[in-house]
Amino acid sequence: MIRLISVSNYYKKTDTKSLEQVSVDIDQGEFVYLIGKSGSGKSTLLKTLYGQVRPTEGHVVFDSFVVNQLKNHELHQLRRQVGVVFQEYNLLDYMTVFENVAYVLEVTGVEASLIEDMVMEALETVGLKHKALDFPENCSGGEQQRIAIARAIVHKPKLLIADEPTGSLDPKTSWKMLRLLHKINKTGTTVIMATHEQHFVHQMPSRVIQLENGKVRSDRSKNHTLLILNNTMGEYYVV
Repeated sequence: MIRLISVSNYYKKTDTKSLEQVSVDIDQGEFVYLIGKSGSGKSTLLKTLYGQVRPTEGHVVFDSFVVNQLKNHELHQLRRQVGVVFQEYNLLDYMTVFENVAYVLEVTGVEASLIEDMVMEALETVGLKHKALDFPENCSGGEQQRIAIARAIVHKPKLLIADEPTGSLDPKTSWKMLRLLHKINKTGTTVIMATHEQHFVHQMPSRVIQLENGKVRSDRSKNHTLLILNNTMGEYYVV
């Protein structure tokens, strides 16, 4: 589904690289943790997947798209299949929760007769159906992030990208957010979650790709991750 082939990205003025010879394959339906310190290249890699960053070298393939070869006016075709969640919620304060989620469908030309059901289904998935008529200011930080997730999945994307989605949340709310992302993954949506919080891997093991200085330092499958955790922490993590 996703293939990065020798992807590098560097800034000509400083000759520094944010990505260097990254090659990764991700199958449909996988849940992938993208880990690494700040500046390791996580956000840049994610941005190459939906065309916000054009790599200097290499190719980025998503489904039937060669992303780095798409013209600007063709990117909307790709982005209809990708949902993105950021650390910042980016909600419109003057719109209700329902309107914030519906806005994505309206600008992409979804038939008006379908919008209400699609929005309410997305809000039900994130547990906020009862908040549909509230405004963002009346929602907690965790609820606002769940609204952002509902907005990202309302068009049923094949891929959900979450870039440090728990960065501004407390530990309890972060754990709930992690479980929600895994719930969405179980519906068949591929999820790639960038995080610097490695303890998430211990809580809900899955594939882990670690970046360091723009390079892939390690790539561990779920089974390999479980083996590591089992050796380190005992039988608790064996499934």
